[in-house]
Amino acid sequence: EVQLVESGGDLVQPGGSLRLSCAASGFRFAAYAMGWVRQATGKDLEWVSTVSSGGGMTRYADAVKGRFTISRDNGKSTLYLQMDTQKPEDTATYYCVKYPRAGLGSRRTFLDADYRGQGTQVTVSS
Repeated sequence: EVQLVESGGDLVQPGGSLRLSCAASGFRFAAYAMGWVRQATGKDLEWVSTVSSGGGMTRYADAVKGRFTISRDNGKSTLYLQMDTQKPEDTATYYCVKYPRAGLGSRRTFLDADYRGQGTQVTVSS
């Protein structure tokens, strides 16, 4: 059974940093691209970032480019999202997702994940 368990969400002040983690199990982690998506209250699900199976290729939404960094440790079956210089508009529930492919895909497929975790809440507020 595929399981994705996020952690690290918290209340942070604008300009602050957080690192989210996603512990994966139930599948061969190193074989699949992974990503992060988020959903703010009352808004649609929004793609944040994707990393290829080997970790060598990444993509970011324009809203987070230059501030967020996605990475993975295939030996630990764990995905990370380092979030720096956070803004109030980053407030959302963040979900770890697994893709049914090894490569990044395209912007048309960044929301086409086959599994999603339960989410972790990030609130950016003073």
